Amino acid sequence: MTSHSATILLPYRVTMYIMALYAVFGMGNSLARSYDLDGVSGGILSTMAFLLTIVPVNVAADVNAGVAGFVLPMASLGGGGLFVGIIVTFFAINVFRLTNNSKFKITMPEQVPPSVARSFEALTPTLIVILVIGSLTYFVGFNWHKAVATVVAPLVSATDTLPGVLLIVFLTDFFWFFGIHGASIVGSIARPLWLTLLEQNANAVAAGAAATALPAISAEPFYQWFIFIGGSGTSIGLALLLVTVCRSKYLKDLGRLAFFPAIFNINEPLIFGTPIVLNPVLAIPFVFTPMICAVIAWIVTSLGWVNQVIVTAPWTLPGPIGAYLATGGDWRASVLCIVLIAVSVLCYLPFVKMYDKQQVQEEGSSEA
Repeated sequence: MTSHSATILLPYRVTMYIMALYAVFGMGNSLARSYDLDGVSGGILSTMAFLLTIVPVNVAADVNAGVAGFVLPMASLGGGGLFVGIIVTFFAINVFRLTNNSKFKITMPEQVPPSVARSFEALTPTLIVILVIGSLTYFVGFNWHKAVATVVAPLVSATDTLPGVLLIVFLTDFFWFFGIHGASIVGSIARPLWLTLLEQNANAVAAGAAATALPAISAEPFYQWFIFIGGSGTSIGLALLLVTVCRSKYLKDLGRLAFFPAIFNINEPLIFGTPIVLNPVLAIPFVFTPMICAVIAWIVTSLGWVNQVIVTAPWTLPGPIGAYLATGGDWRASVLCIVLIAVSVLCYLPFVKMYDKQQVQEEGSSEA
């Protein structure tokens, strides 16, 4: 197996190891279309801008063997390059937008096919991007990745601390109280940091490190499978209680409807059905239950009782299965996930009983 490990890991290396390359094209495509520009041209322009920030190198062994060509350092193409990718994508697409609305735009006659005309429209921004980013990288010697890493490193380190985890969890669930999609708001900011942490773990495992002694604890799968089980608010516990404990007809019916989606981490029926939004009785456990689960999961993981997360599993998997896959097949992670589900049930229980009592009284008064 060891002799074939490089071959076995190759598919992983051309996906996770160069995730920034894929992400940059997607970001450029999306941002360009938001400006009513050609998405494919925007994606290609952004990818080119990103590649211009990386200095190719000659590998000594290849040079000695007479192999021609250059090598792009893959360390700059993975999660660590996402922040540089975001910066240069924003620059490249805005150059595209400004030149497209200026006299520098190359306009072709109407007889020219649209696909050909679009390629000419992209020439001016392409030239500007090459001159600006290429000059900074190759003539000035500006190291984009080192500069950004220096700025971002404290933020990445802060993300992988228990206070950092608790802050992210609190903000995610607090936004939901006001009907704002907390996972989208907070996740859009934190995801590049999470991917950087996940890449660190993946690289360490590939180098032979033990799965309980990896650089980072709180990459994104840590949140998915040990904190936000059933969705934001660790709401799988709420779904279970609605089905098993509540006497209110409305809450029981809602529980039957929302339980199966919650198994697959879809909890909008619970958030807007119970509701959680602007409901202080249920908002208290919704905000603080995930924080309690986060503390437990952090302690268990930091003690080495469970493998640290090393891969991203599909977010719609049931919690114990996702935890097993994300930790590289550690059955203890599944057990931890089940324990945390039980913790969420206990945390929600007194508040659900209180809210159920209110609902029963309201249903009784409405029938009278």
